[in-house]
Amino acid sequence: MRKADLELVALHSGMVLEAPDTPLEHVYFPEDGVISMITRAAGVKNVEIGVVGREGLAGVPAVLGDDRSVNEALVQIEGAAWRVPCDALRRVVDSDPVARGVLLCYVQSFFIQTAHTALTNARARVEQRLARWLLMVHDRVDTMRLELTHEFLATMLGVRRPGVTVALHLLEGRGAIRSRRGEVVVVDRASLEEVAGVFYGVPEAHYRRILGCE
Repeated sequence: MRKADLELVALHSGMVLEAPDTPLEHVYFPEDGVISMITRAAGVKNVEIGVVGREGLAGVPAVLGDDRSVNEALVQIEGAAWRVPCDALRRVVDSDPVARGVLLCYVQSFFIQTAHTALTNARARVEQRLARWLLMVHDRVDTMRLELTHEFLATMLGVRRPGVTVALHLLEGRGAIRSRRGEVVVVDRASLEEVAGVFYGVPEAHYRRILGCE
């Protein structure tokens, strides 16, 4: 890939990097910040299906040779990313077997994450879903303080806002977090992992295995 193909851009909260059924122009490799992958359907509440941070990329369809996504990629926590034109990435995928292998390994790990998100959404209690989500975001940032509103959390988890409020109070009661208006502070990560239980850890372990991080 040519140096000219790489552009460092700011990721602002609420910025849309992919839109459903819209041709992809760029792939984003975050340096920091968090991106939510959201699925939408007419008349149905939006649901987050995965998160992307410095471990991955937004623009998976381009890696697989498609030119558009069925999901929305929304910046959740601001940061910065390297932006690459899709055609430049495709040239790398076509010409560099090593780079192609690494990118496809990440795609596989992301598919595992989305599968476990579906499992969590179907089987976990709201506080377990919230604990897992906070852990996943915490994995991708360098701060214990997360700027998140109750409304935003409700959208990400696909639940009603009162349910998020109750779940936050439960986690606070355990001493796992502190919740203020527009902010959640991770206080005890081990406690969050205990609440999340079996719904956190499997995709993370497979990521380390697939990408050779172990």
